[in-house]
Amino acid sequence: MTASLRAAVLYASLVFAAGVALGTIRTLWIAPALGHTLAVSAELPLMLAWSWVACGLAIARTHLPPMASRRTVMGAAALTLLLLAELLLAVTLGGVTPSEYAASYRTLPVQLGLAGQVLFALMPLLRRHMD
Repeated sequence: MTASLRAAVLYASLVFAAGVALGTIRTLWIAPALGHTLAVSAELPLMLAWSWVACGLAIARTHLPPMASRRTVMGAAALTLLLLAELLLAVTLGGVTPSEYAASYRTLPVQLGLAGQVLFALMPLLRRHMD
């Protein structure tokens, strides 16, 4: 496995684990009090901050060079892994079908999360000048 893919697996795993923890708190306690959109809006900066840190950890751990091509592969692969893990979690634990999960992307809270995931995918490139 290449350094880009090793970095992607580590990066996606670290962010997915945090997302499960924060998502549980958001779903059980914050969303019922504030609504889903505000709950996601509150969670998003925390997830992006953790993504920045996790990205740096994954890059350092795998000694990924600051080449744009390698960072692009890392970000794209990490996003793919993250989206697949979220789909698997939604289907197995959430009891939704893949088509129901896809339909949820029409809602504002999920679209906000997707915008955060796009930034997550770009972080390896954004960090390239800082490592």
